[in-house]
Amino acid sequence: MIIGPRLTRFGSRRVRITAILGAAAVALTATTLLAGLRPAPHDVTPDEPGAADSELVTTEIIGIRTIAPPEGVTVDTDVLYGTRADGAQLTLDVCSPAEAAPEATASPAPTATDAAATEAAAGPASARRPAVLSVHAGSWNHGDKGNSDWRAVCTWLASEGFVAYSVNYRLVPDALFPAAIDDLGLAVEWMRQPDHALRYGIDPDRIGAFGGSAGGNLAALLGARGSGPLTEGSRVAAVAELTAPVDLSYQGLVTGGAPFGLQRLVQRYLGCAAPTDCSAAEAASVANKLDPSDPPVFIGASMDEFIPLSQSTGYADALESQGIPHELVTVPGSYHSIGILDEAMRAKVSAFLHAALDD
Repeated sequence: MIIGPRLTRFGSRRVRITAILGAAAVALTATTLLAGLRPAPHDVTPDEPGAADSELVTTEIIGIRTIAPPEGVTVDTDVLYGTRADGAQLTLDVCSPAEAAPEATASPAPTATDAAATEAAAGPASARRPAVLSVHAGSWNHGDKGNSDWRAVCTWLASEGFVAYSVNYRLVPDALFPAAIDDLGLAVEWMRQPDHALRYGIDPDRIGAFGGSAGGNLAALLGARGSGPLTEGSRVAAVAELTAPVDLSYQGLVTGGAPFGLQRLVQRYLGCAAPTDCSAAEAASVANKLDPSDPPVFIGASMDEFIPLSQSTGYADALESQGIPHELVTVPGSYHSIGILDEAMRAKVSAFLHAALDD
């Protein structure tokens, strides 16, 4: 006779099956919940077609638009250079000169994981080309590497003998400072990896950066990123920028006479409620990051545009104080960014980049 409740042995077949099914259900539920929390991969190309427009809000044939399309340049589009924790898939376009560097045509990208073996397969770095990272503009909240004006910048740089990498980066409001500059740092590190450098025939020790307006701010900040040798990590060996806001502090913007619209754009980019209360402004202002080991800089500016000329002259003064070689070129008028990249300015920028990056 059994007295009291009957106790089922845990080792019985029925209980084991029930326990296994229960554990599987819990695991499946947990996996589903985790999948729901994991950001879905997405690119950073603007959703709205209009957002891909250039910063040149005019139909005039000015600046970069005055160049004839170079012949023989090849463009490798939408190359993935990284995926961020928020799911952002970061891409760039590569514009290569008509005559590819010998290593770029002699062999495909290596499969060996040994960096030394890859470098040996690449041959002497002196036979490869310098590279330039091209950073599009758009007030940090729009723009795209593939719009017609910035594609023209990419192919122009290639026609000058550089391998140009036109890069997309995360934009406001999806990502605030320092997301964009972190993305550019990642792009340079990606370019410098031996297999990637070999694939496009570049010398990883000779990487420069070019940008206009907001892209110029990022190119300048990239040049001041870190310290020490210009051949390691995300360091670049030259910077060229056109009409960039480089001092995002209260003094640089408000005291410097920047229009209210520019002040608001900066506040949104930095995630600040007011220019008087914006701790991120210091880190986003180039002069605060400079040191004597930083690369030479080219600054192009219009005399009468909405970016105060004091932004460019103040940048030049800061470079001077650190003993960093630099060149400041001002032009009359009010054209902005690559709107001043006409034949004469293109010649100056190209000469500067070659002087800085050629052996």
